[in-house]
Amino acid sequence: MTTRYLHTMVRVLDLEKTMAFFALLGLREIRRIDNEKGRFSLIFMAAEGQDECPVELTYNWDGDDALPDDSRHFGHLAYAVDNIYDMCETLQKAGVVINRPPRDGHMAFVRSPDNVSIELLQAGDALPAQEPWASMENTGHW
Repeated sequence: MTTRYLHTMVRVLDLEKTMAFFALLGLREIRRIDNEKGRFSLIFMAAEGQDECPVELTYNWDGDDALPDDSRHFGHLAYAVDNIYDMCETLQKAGVVINRPPRDGHMAFVRSPDNVSIELLQAGDALPAQEPWASMENTGHW
């Protein structure tokens, strides 16, 4: 028997806002399914050259009462980035709270508009400590 990874699914309340957030991380829409009868859309977004590892954004057109207040029970999505400081600065400038700053030059956590925890990891070796990140405190939980 062969097992193959397909995707990670997260429910979203505000599709445009969530897609904009994932676009900040460098993901782009690779496939979309709009189901008129079921009244939902599935939007698959992936990093360039990684279409085999998408995140599936599930959007129910009439709202989603099943979406919990805190999606932490889900765990998190993790993405490697070329420069963790640059990525965190880009996100912060777009209004995203950096919940766990990259004080160590290696790891940070943020949350999507739907409260999904996103881990950012520096590709390769950790970068040298850099301000303002090195002395920045955690905000909320991650």
